[in-house]
Amino acid sequence: MTQLKNDLVLRALKGEQTERVPVWMMRQAGRYLPDYLKLKAKYDFFTRVETPELATEITLQPIDQVGVDAAIIFSDILVIPQAMGVEVLMEEGKGPSLPNVIKNQQDIDALVTEGVEESLKYVTDALSLTKKELNGRVPLIGFAGAPWTILCYMVEGKGSKTWDKAKQFAYTEPKLAHQLLQKITDITINYLKAQVKAGADLVQVFDSWAGSLSPADFGTFSKPYLVQIAEAVATDAPVILFPKGTWHAIEDLSKTAASGIGIDWTITPQQARAFAGDRVALQGNFDPAKLLAPIPQIKQWVNEMLDGFGTQRYIANLGHGITPNVPVDHAKAFVEAVKEYQIKN
Repeated sequence: MTQLKNDLVLRALKGEQTERVPVWMMRQAGRYLPDYLKLKAKYDFFTRVETPELATEITLQPIDQVGVDAAIIFSDILVIPQAMGVEVLMEEGKGPSLPNVIKNQQDIDALVTEGVEESLKYVTDALSLTKKELNGRVPLIGFAGAPWTILCYMVEGKGSKTWDKAKQFAYTEPKLAHQLLQKITDITINYLKAQVKAGADLVQVFDSWAGSLSPADFGTFSKPYLVQIAEAVATDAPVILFPKGTWHAIEDLSKTAASGIGIDWTITPQQARAFAGDRVALQGNFDPAKLLAPIPQIKQWVNEMLDGFGTQRYIANLGHGITPNVPVDHAKAFVEAVKEYQIKN
């Protein structure tokens, strides 16, 4: 196995000393990069995801062009509903749609939870190929959507600001909701383990819509499944949990098998650190919209963020995915500002 030349992210997750803060950006492989847009013009979304050579090429672009300390495989969280037998359509500019939503027991019984290694082999093939191409330059991150977020799409059928249908389903049919969440959890655990086997050095679980739930409901419909996944996968590789919008859960999640917790910009670094203690690494929490500010301003904000988090047990990142309108040199400036940050005496 190739020795990693840059293992800063892994060391931060283990709580080991790092000589500088590691940095990567969610959605770094994609829509803000001109080279990605050329591929996008030639191939539709799922062709890009399902062709290992294309997924590898896209995954490597930010390593070469922006200088991040980790690669994250180019894929999508909605490959899991696909593997479960649910149709997912992706229209450019409109986002995903799932024409056949989950409504009842019959729909849940029809879902496939076996054979994810075969049905999503294109992801593991892309991971193996990317691992080879990286040749130990930086660690490779695998990922999946969290059960609550996947349920949201499977019940709602498309993106939403409020997730009313998904929440209605959870509150009026809790037994069915938990059955569905458990099925998603089971297949996701197998999927993440297959990703690690194929070459992922660590994995991240994205609970993008966790913030739509109250703290009590997060404790019922999201947290138990995140904990299950972390416990099952942590024996294979470090796990970062990123339930966006749930600062209230940082303390609880820091006591799980997860090695890292991703946080958004709705909490200060100091508060997040107080909740997490030194039990886990923290990751985040720069607002992606701030990457549109002038470069000197970006650098100042990065310095303030790092002053707040400190330099150990910390991975610099955004508080959500990078947006398509961010100039590449601004993304680069963010990464460089982290790399240049001097430990204050």
